Amino acid sequence: MADISRTLTLNRASIEDAHKLTKPHIHLTPVLTSTTLSDLASTPQAPEALNGTENEGRRPARPKVKLFFKCENYQRAGAFKSRGAFHALTRLSREELKKGVVTHSSGNHAQALALAARTYEIPAYIVMPTISTPSKIAATKGYGAEVIFSGSTSQEREAVVEEVIKKTGATLVPPYDHPNIVLGQGTMGLELESQVADMIAANPSIGIHANAQAEHDGVNGVNGVNGHSRKRTELDAVITPCGGGGMLSGNAIAFSDTDTLVFGAEPSFEGADDARRGLAANSRIETVKTLTIADGLRTPVGKIPWSIISDKDKVRGIYSVSEEQIKKAMRLVMERMKVFVEPSAVVGLAVCLYNEEFRSLVEENAGEEGWNLGVVLSGGNTTLEAVSKLFQVSEDNAERAEGVLGRDGERVAENVAG
Repeated sequence: MADISRTLTLNRASIEDAHKLTKPHIHLTPVLTSTTLSDLASTPQAPEALNGTENEGRRPARPKVKLFFKCENYQRAGAFKSRGAFHALTRLSREELKKGVVTHSSGNHAQALALAARTYEIPAYIVMPTISTPSKIAATKGYGAEVIFSGSTSQEREAVVEEVIKKTGATLVPPYDHPNIVLGQGTMGLELESQVADMIAANPSIGIHANAQAEHDGVNGVNGVNGHSRKRTELDAVITPCGGGGMLSGNAIAFSDTDTLVFGAEPSFEGADDARRGLAANSRIETVKTLTIADGLRTPVGKIPWSIISDKDKVRGIYSVSEEQIKKAMRLVMERMKVFVEPSAVVGLAVCLYNEEFRSLVEENAGEEGWNLGVVLSGGNTTLEAVSKLFQVSEDNAERAEGVLGRDGERVAENVAG
């Protein structure tokens, strides 16, 4: 990859520059709203849902939010990763491009870099863990990349990458730990800010601050951290998934000069919440080995993203959720919003719905008025077969859910107009 000393400064202006370069290659993904999900996120959890947690016996939080979903599952190659991959290639020299590119990825960055390489008509060598989702392996090969398999830890993957570089001279395009990747991922933040502003301008009632809009007119900025002026936006906060940290840190930079607060979300299964634990210990955790269903987040935060994420002025906090909570959020997005997503995509929503610490923070900071909250749905690279396994139920329950059993338990033919 390009020498870090030759890369742009990690600031909003650099993200704006990255956006100009990548616009011809990426989609302007939609921002969707859901009254149902906003209402659910604004409803206190049942007291029994807190049993067995540190919040047992406490009054459930009563946050008030309007959710705005940035749907990166509709991005090219099915996930946000195309932003960083295309930006990285725009920064390579002709000589570097000729020798091709190499990376290690569990799937989404693999597909994104393979697509970008095909666009530039250069070779792509992708190192993938043997536990990668089969559909992601197939898609990566479908874009014309050569796939090489490795172990599942970042150290095992990086060792194979080094072998490929020695053999081919290809340039490493890491999945998250490079300024050009971080800046590319941050372009979604610029879009989200602009899209939500346009949506609320066209229909103020969809925002939480409709009644306070007159007070905002003519106000260009607010006092931020350390007294610095920050640009006022319609978004009070944004939450993104966090794996290697490229997306979270990129969004943190994009919103760093605004009054929008940025949060991260992780799965907790088998220590996948390394960023949250690292913040608590004030030290980056370098190794993660987990089989969380959120397979795109099975990696530790990189050094460069960590330098942003560990800055409390840029990222206000990271929260984690269980596998069951991820599945519940995924079901809601698919059944209520009719949007096809992978498990990694919904960890931010799961935090909004089920993480009591985060929900209490929103209630405390947003007060009676509430927050406009941006939620990044990071990707949709999964299959019907994989989804069906996640939600597999007994035959009896499945039949009843489909209405093929009568009220008295008798098997009947369903012939009711829908």
